[in-house]
Amino acid sequence: MRVWITRTEPGATRTARAVAALGHEPVVAPVLESRDLPATLPPHTAVAFTSAAAVEVYARLTPDRSAAVFAVGDATARAASDVGFADVRSAAGDGRGLARLIMADPPPGMLWPRAAAPAFDLAAALAGAVPVDPVAVYETRPVEPAPAPAFDAVLIHSPRAARRLADTLPPAAAGGRLALAISEAAAGPLRRLPWREIHVAAHPDEASLLAPLGKAPPAV
Repeated sequence: MRVWITRTEPGATRTARAVAALGHEPVVAPVLESRDLPATLPPHTAVAFTSAAAVEVYARLTPDRSAAVFAVGDATARAASDVGFADVRSAAGDGRGLARLIMADPPPGMLWPRAAAPAFDLAAALAGAVPVDPVAVYETRPVEPAPAPAFDAVLIHSPRAARRLADTLPPAAAGGRLALAISEAAAGPLRRLPWREIHVAAHPDEASLLAPLGKAPPAV
C-alpha cells in the first residue's frame, strides 16, 4: 500500500520509517513546511513542549538542558530525552492531558516554546494555576504548489494539515482511498472529501494512527 505522509520534516522521515517497517511504501510529500523564528528564551526552570518540532527548535536556540520538561506525548518526550534533557515527563496524550500533568505537580512558572499558531492554547488552559511564558519559536506554512502524489492511504497528523489537504486535493483523488487522522479535530476537515473510509486514531499518538494499516502481506 502506498501511504502518503503529509507531516512536516523531520517528523515525516521518522513516520516513513515506521510505515516501511509495517511493509508499506511510504510516500513523503509534506503539505506544510516549518521555519524557525527568531526568538529569545527567558530564564526558566520548567518547559512545556507540545510538539517534537518545538523541542528541535529549542535545542538549536540554547544548549541549556537543565529544565524540567513536561511533554504532550511520548514521541515529544523521546525527542526531549534525545537532545539531552534528564527530567522528562510525558502526558501520553493531548494538550488537555498535558495541562492536567502540569497541574498535578505545578512548577512556579514555565516556558512554552510553541508554534506561531498552536492548535491548543496551553497558557489559557493553565491560567490561574501556573504562570506560562509562551514564545513562538517556529511557524508552519503551506507548501506551494500543493503536492498530490499517487497514494492508497494518507496520514494526517494535525488539523492544519487536514485543512490544507481538504482545500487542495481534488475530490476524485480521495475517492476509494483511506484517510487516517490522529484526532477528531484532524478528521473534521477531511469529511468534505469522498474518502472510502476515515479512521480516527483511538489515542493521539503515531502508534494508534498507524494501527489500521496493520502489517502488509508478504510479497508473492
